[in-house]
Amino acid sequence: MSFGLKNAGATYQRAIQTCLADHWGKRVEAYVDDVVIKTKNEEDFIDDLRQVFDSLRKFRWKLNPTKCVCGVPAGQLLGFVISNRGIKANPEKIKAILRMHP
Repeated sequence: MSFGLKNAGATYQRAIQTCLADHWGKRVEAYVDDVVIKTKNEEDFIDDLRQVFDSLRKFRWKLNPTKCVCGVPAGQLLGFVISNRGIKANPEKIKAILRMHP
């Protein structure tokens, strides 16, 4: 899909939500093309991953393996740091704000 089109972002978001509707809010969160598969514990990780991949396969979605990261306890998403402890501001962005002069 060409993201230069006016409604491409909204259309893509609706498509990914439709594809992952069974998992939305439970094991998946997504914003346009950034998808996070979350698990409550390590034991559920492979099963959750398999279920999400099955849904993607059913809708014939493809993933770019060079952009995929699996099994990490924390990571950056949309400028925030996401972990099992919650969501917090990215420390690098905080430093940039603190360095600003009035």
